[in-house]
Amino acid sequence: MEWDGWDVRKAGWMAVGAMGLVLGFMALLVAGTFLSASRFGGVGGASVALAPGSVPAQYERLVRDWGGLCPELSPPLLAAQLYQESGWNPQARSPADAMGIGQFIPGTWATHGLDANGDGKANVWDPEDAIPSAASYDCALAGYVDDVPGDPVANMLAAYNAGPYAVIKYNGVPPYAETQNYVKRIRSLETSFAQQRERLSPSRQAAGAIHFAQEKLGTPYLWGGDGTPEDGGRFDCSGLTKAAYASVGIELPRVANDQWNSGPHPARDELLPGDLVFFAHDRGDSRSIHHVGIYVGGGYMIDAPYTGAVIRFSPIDSLPDYFGATRPTA
Repeated sequence: MEWDGWDVRKAGWMAVGAMGLVLGFMALLVAGTFLSASRFGGVGGASVALAPGSVPAQYERLVRDWGGLCPELSPPLLAAQLYQESGWNPQARSPADAMGIGQFIPGTWATHGLDANGDGKANVWDPEDAIPSAASYDCALAGYVDDVPGDPVANMLAAYNAGPYAVIKYNGVPPYAETQNYVKRIRSLETSFAQQRERLSPSRQAAGAIHFAQEKLGTPYLWGGDGTPEDGGRFDCSGLTKAAYASVGIELPRVANDQWNSGPHPARDELLPGDLVFFAHDRGDSRSIHHVGIYVGGGYMIDAPYTGAVIRFSPIDSLPDYFGATRPTA
């Protein structure tokens, strides 16, 4: 659930009448973003360590400790898989009766569920059992399909989704759209959960996203707004960021706390124009993110703040609960 309001913390914001100065400043920022994008190469150098704040605090130790159980697994990969399976919801239950944070069906849990916390019961609803069980099952699957050609990590993930026999039958990721999307999504999400060793390269689409947001300055806020004709062209915070990046061919999730996982996370002193900046009620839990804006440089962002306000140009420190940033990737 997204919290686009600020609990009526209407921090000071620049009046629309001052936009003449703002637009000139932002034109330079957009040009600078293109220049930056041409000067840096690929991301590279991703560590197997978890990015700070990427995993809810209550699960971080489990993911870190069990994410290195076998060579095919890493903490960021395990985090990405759990996020894809359940969105960190330990009570998740699918129509196919997959249960818990690791989405085990009853037959698989009966065989592979662990009493990892030693309380005498292997409980699919308890993350202290389910997260270690997911890691253990991943590694068992990696062993089942270790003779299959291709990427062993992709084969392991495909086996988690479709079963090892499908992977063996098709000599790799089976030609099921669901399974292929599952593998692709997790490998993409893995970057978002990994701590970076080297400077992150800027998105080449960042300048276009800023330009889109700049064109919407002064537009009234609408909770749940996506900028459609039905919404009168109005946006909420994550509706604006989604539309801005959609305009340059990058699809983001709809709500702010899911957009957090749309790319790697630059540090505060590494922010570049086009990065998404997030604010959260609990700085240890990305699920508590309640607001997002598009960073434009100089400590400022463009954001759609709250009901009764307009899309504006404002300091990121006008909110007291900065959480972190994401550099969206295609």
